[in-house]
Amino acid sequence: MPHILAGQLGESLAADWLTANGFHILRRNWRYGRYEVDIIAAKDNAIHIVEVKCRNSGAYGSPEQSVSRKKIGHLLQGAQGWLLNHPGFTRIQYDVLAITLRKGADPEYVLFTDVYL
Repeated sequence: MPHILAGQLGESLAADWLTANGFHILRRNWRYGRYEVDIIAAKDNAIHIVEVKCRNSGAYGSPEQSVSRKKIGHLLQGAQGWLLNHPGFTRIQYDVLAITLRKGADPEYVLFTDVYL
């Protein structure tokens, strides 16, 4: 599966998984200048800024291994734009949802919460 299609599928799977696990999706693919946040969701009176990483296999490592300091910095910048337009939230959490797709198997989901580098 091409990289772009895997990313789009991953974001759709992530939104479905988050919804099934009690999150309310507020925005998908929020853009602020050159920065993008994959999913902004709410749960338990907190805003969750979610980076989605999806891989077709484990051949190049797990999906979460591709989240660099630079990527987290971009996530923070993108989130700042959303928060400026939606003030008043006191609990903000940055999460990474890693999804591994394997042929003939159900997707594997791992949610890393409160991610800091």
